[in-house]
Amino acid sequence: MAIGGGVEPSPFPAATKHAAGLVNGQETDVSSVYFSDKILITISQEGRLSQWIQVPLSSASPTSFDTALPADGEDTLPLSHLTPKTLLGAGGDQREVIGHLYAGQIASLIATRDPEDTRTVVVGFGLQKIDMEREAFFDMLELIQKVI
Repeated sequence: MAIGGGVEPSPFPAATKHAAGLVNGQETDVSSVYFSDKILITISQEGRLSQWIQVPLSSASPTSFDTALPADGEDTLPLSHLTPKTLLGAGGDQREVIGHLYAGQIASLIATRDPEDTRTVVVGFGLQKIDMEREAFFDMLELIQKVI
């Protein structure tokens, strides 16, 4: 077979999505890449990525109580069996806590949508500043939901 013979071009196998919007007045880019073994979510402001957190979805039993309950859309607490772990970066206690909060929430949204998914969610953050305001939290979650 000649070089290039029989090779057909195909699209990249990982599904990707991207969204951009304002979170508390700050332009924020969010993207997702769904690999076969991991789900990569990036949240970036001003092009930065400085903190990486992983949350395994497989740590729950298939009969876990909180994944078996139907979601009513009103519960914003992360599922109790999900355990975020910082891989790289942190930038202090407050940055690590907010990173774990967002990563746990993202993993909860994915696990609630598809309880059979056992991939690991890896979240990359590059937030300009840490904003603990309720409105900023919900603006960020709304933006994230566009890509997951």
